[in-house]
Amino acid sequence: MTNEDSFYIGYVSKTRGLKGEVQLFFEFEDYKDLEFDIIFLEVNKKLVPYFIDQIKLHPNSTAYATFEDIDHIDKAQVLVRKKMYLPNDKMPERDPDDFRYTDLIGYLVVDEEHGELGEIIDVQEMPQQFIATVDMDGKELMFPLSDDLILGIDAEEEVLEVDLPEGLVDLYKA
Repeated sequence: MTNEDSFYIGYVSKTRGLKGEVQLFFEFEDYKDLEFDIIFLEVNKKLVPYFIDQIKLHPNSTAYATFEDIDHIDKAQVLVRKKMYLPNDKMPERDPDDFRYTDLIGYLVVDEEHGELGEIIDVQEMPQQFIATVDMDGKELMFPLSDDLILGIDAEEEVLEVDLPEGLVDLYKA
């Protein structure tokens, strides 16, 4: 199994108890739709399979899991901070109409007044809203993804048309 044959889902965040249980943290949005019988952990730049004995998912992007042959905290401790992967064939299918703000990564942002600003390199979920980060000539321009600012989304051309508040772009150009 190589990184090209798999997709990243998160990492082992810490141990729990003395019997080898670990806490998993998911950075994969649809982690509840994943099938867990085996996961691959990145150890020395290689993906190593670990068979799951038990797993209990939680709503806060975490789970508690035990692996076969990991029955003591000392064996589990070496897994902490290891990245987790699943084979590409276990990627859940998404409804084509299920559009998310994170799908905008890679889109070109075009402002009504300033024209092309750059490509969206990140979308973060904050408590009240999503924030887009645009690479604008090496500087990071950030703005909220709110209906008030978005004029249109062209999924075919991967273009996001916006009308950003007056002065926002100028702050980043200085």
